[in-house]
Amino acid sequence: MAENEQKVALVTGGSRGIGRAIALRLAAEGAYVVVNYAKNRQAAEEVVSSIEKAGGRARVSGFDVSDFDTVQEEIENIVTELGGIHILVNNAGITQDTLIVRMKKEDWDSVMTTNLDGVFNCTKAVARIMIKQRQGRIINLTSVVGEMGNSGQTNYAASKAGIIGFTKAAARELASRAITVNAVSPGFIETDITQNLTDEIRKQYIDKIPLQRFGSPEDVAGVVSFLASDEASYITGEVLRVNGGIYT
Repeated sequence: MAENEQKVALVTGGSRGIGRAIALRLAAEGAYVVVNYAKNRQAAEEVVSSIEKAGGRARVSGFDVSDFDTVQEEIENIVTELGGIHILVNNAGITQDTLIVRMKKEDWDSVMTTNLDGVFNCTKAVARIMIKQRQGRIINLTSVVGEMGNSGQTNYAASKAGIIGFTKAAARELASRAITVNAVSPGFIETDITQNLTDEIRKQYIDKIPLQRFGSPEDVAGVVSFLASDEASYITGEVLRVNGGIYT
C-alpha cells in the first residue's frame, strides 16, 4: 500500500513551483490531493490533470488563504466532500521585495496577510478536524530568508520567521492528539522567481552555497513527503532545512 493511501492532503499554493512538486509527490504516494490556488485556475487544473494521468486522485480548490472566513468555509466544504483532511501543507506565499525605506505599508501588509495569516487561517480550520480524527500532519513552508535575513526582504523575512515560531507553538498545542506540526525551510530553489535572476546574481548566490547549485522543487517535496509519512510520527516542532548548506 502506498504511504499516504486513503489520506486527503490540502496543498495551498499548489499550482506551481514547490507547491506543484509537493502535490505531485503526495499524489504519487496515494493521497487524494486538493490543489489550492488563488488566481491561476488553469495552472491548478494542469497539476490535477498531471496527477490523474499518472493514476492519482486530485481536485482544485480556489480560495485566498488570507481571507479567514473564506478559508473556514472552503475547508469545511472539502471535509464534507472527502471525509477529512489528514495532511495540510501551508505553502502559499508571495513576495513584495524592496528596501525598508522604500517599502509601502501595503507591501508589508500583503506579504504578512498571505504568508503568515494564511498559515494561521488554514491551520485553525484544519486543526479542529484533525483533533476529531486524532491524527494529522501539518507542514509549513518557511524559508532560509526567515532564518538568516536578506536585504530588501524585511516583510518576507518577518513573515517566514513568524511561521517558525507559529510552528513550534502549534506543535506543543496539538501533540496530545497525535498531530505533528513541522516546518520545511528551503534555500534557493529553481522556481519562477529564481529563473528571473541574472547570470551574475545566480553565480553570486551559487558561490555561497556549499553544494554549488540551486535546489529543485522535488528536493523540497521529498522532505515534505517524509514529514507527512508515518515514519515521521515522532518528529514535531522541527524546522528541516533544504538549503544546500548555505545556512546551518
